[in-house]
Formats: sequence, structure tokens, C-alpha cells
Amino acid sequence: YGKNTIKFLRLHKEGKKHFVKEVEVCAHLRLTSPQEYLEGNNSLVIPTDTIKNIVLVLAKKNGIPSLEQFAIDICNHFMTTFCQVAYVKTYVQEVPWQRLHEDGVPHIHSFICVPDGIRFCEAEQCRNGPLIVFAGIKDLKLMKTTQSGFEGFYKNEHTTLPERHDRILCGELFCKWSYGECKNFDFDCIWKKIRECILEAFAGPPDCGEYSPSYQKTVNCIQMLVLSRVSQVQVIEVVLNNTFYNVVDMKNLGLTNDKEVLVPVEAPYGSCACTLGRK
Repeated sequence: YGKNTIKFLRLHKEGKKHFVKEVEVCAHLRLTSPQEYLEGNNSLVIPTDTIKNIVLVLAKKNGIPSLEQFAIDICNHFMTTFCQVAYVKTYVQEVPWQRLHEDGVPHIHSFICVPDGIRFCEAEQCRNGPLIVFAGIKDLKLMKTTQSGFEGFYKNEHTTLPERHDRILCGELFCKWSYGECKNFDFDCIWKKIRECILEAFAGPPDCGEYSPSYQKTVNCIQMLVLSRVSQVQVIEVVLNNTFYNVVDMKNLGLTNDKEVLVPVEAPYGSCACTLGRK
């Protein structure tokens, strides 16, 4: 049991300069005895309101040096404070606030919310077991308008999809990776490096791009690049939900539409997922 969607903004000040972290936290516990379920005995139950208050107090006392460290702090607190806690899992996701710049100059106290992917992390621990940390990015919308196709696929009497060697590749990406047993990592630096790998593998070189024969191959390219460059990552999961665009037929309007006006296909949409780990 636990408390979900604990939302708050943590404001940190260094002189006149302000720093913000707005997060949403879910904290779940498993106790050493199921008596509250089986017998209605609540003597070991930590109220979910207490769980919420603990999260807020930890944010006040420790700040949020990184999402991962804050999740670790929450796990450590419940494990060291309550002997009846057998397992704790913490999920933290961040609102994407970025410092506002005016003519290239960073503003000291103003921010803009940029929807370029939501950072999240998870930490979980069993009593007498290792602390395991996951991190990721979700709701990252990506598109490239060429250098993508889909050909040579299996066909039978139900196949109506035409082969394409030049199409728009667009999707919403979810990526989650495991660090294995927690160590003293620079989580912020690693997260930024992985995000850069995702964008590079998706898009290819900026002057020419790189051809993608399928969504599946693009997913694998992302995973391989991350594993090759970020040694701390042990396992990486990528899910890419596809958005298809159909070319509008303008013949009745007396116009030729050479893939210049397209409409998105909202539903149904395709999806591919893969989990890849080191040997």
C-alpha cells in the first residue's frame, strides 16, 4: 500500500538565483505481516498521510540533488526508521521546467515549461537486499520527415499496407534503464548523456540523417548506442508508439500533393517494444 501523486515544488535559493524542482512522487510499502489485510489489525500500518508528510519533510531537509538521489533517500528513510517495512518502492517524475533565457542570458528566477520528455526514476529495496535504481524518460515525441521506410514485410490475404521507402517516422518514446545495484553515480550527467544518445540514434548525422528500415530497428539502434556509451546501464527498455501520417488526396481540388499536406492517424496506432541487457 502507499501514497500516490504527491506533488510539490522544491525551491532552492543561492543568493538572488533561484532553482526549482517540481516533482510527483509515489511511495509504496510492503510490511512484514499481512495482518492489516487478514485480521483488520492496523498496529503496524504507517498511514498514507504519514508517508506523504515524510516525503515532504525529506524534500525540505535534503533538497532534491537529483531525482534518483531523492528516491534513494525515501527508500533509506523507510528502511531505517520502520522495522515493520519489508519492501519499499519509490517513483519520482519531474515537471520539465527550464531556466528562461533572454538574449542568451539566464534569468535568475524565471522558468519555462518545455514538453521535451519527462524525466522519471524508481528506487526499490527489500530488507537485507540491495537498493536497485531505475531511471528513464517518457512522453518524448520525435519525428523525422524522411530517411525512413518499411519494405519486405510478411504479406498474406489480409495485407493492405503498401511498401514505402520514404515515409515520416514519428512516435512517442518511453525509455527505462536499470543501474543494477546502486552506486555513487552522477545521475544527472548520465541521464543527459542517455537522452543525447536517444536523439542521435533516432535522427542520425545532422547533415544527412540515417535510414531507418523499421521502427523496430530504430529502437534497437537506440539501445545499442546507449549500452555502448554508458557503462553504468545494465538493462534498457524502449517502447515506441507510432504515429502514422496519410497524404491528403487533393486531386478533386485540382492540386498535386507531393507529401506536403498530411493528416495524422490518431487510432489505432502501432507500437513496438524491446528490452536489451548486457550478457
